[in-house]
Amino acid sequence: MSQVSPPSDFVPVADVEVSAVHPERSGFVMEGRGADRADYRIQLDLEVPVDQRTRAVLGELLSQSKWRVWRRDPQPLKGITRAPRREGKPTAS
Repeated sequence: MSQVSPPSDFVPVADVEVSAVHPERSGFVMEGRGADRADYRIQLDLEVPVDQRTRAVLGELLSQSKWRVWRRDPQPLKGITRAPRREGKPTAS
């Protein structure tokens, strides 16, 4: 798999090797096993109509693919702080 890294605020979620592709009405569902040995299901929806021949070619290409999934690392909210809790006093609920 290509080692192109996204910007530094993204973290890797999964590397999935596709083992099965199922055509759906508006795209494909791919199933595979990740590097973490977990099973993954990836749904790909196409917003354009695809004829049967193109769908067959896409299905074959996708069945021989690997997917690397990244997500943006969540940032803590800035400016929101909680007042320190004083010992011995109950907190309001």
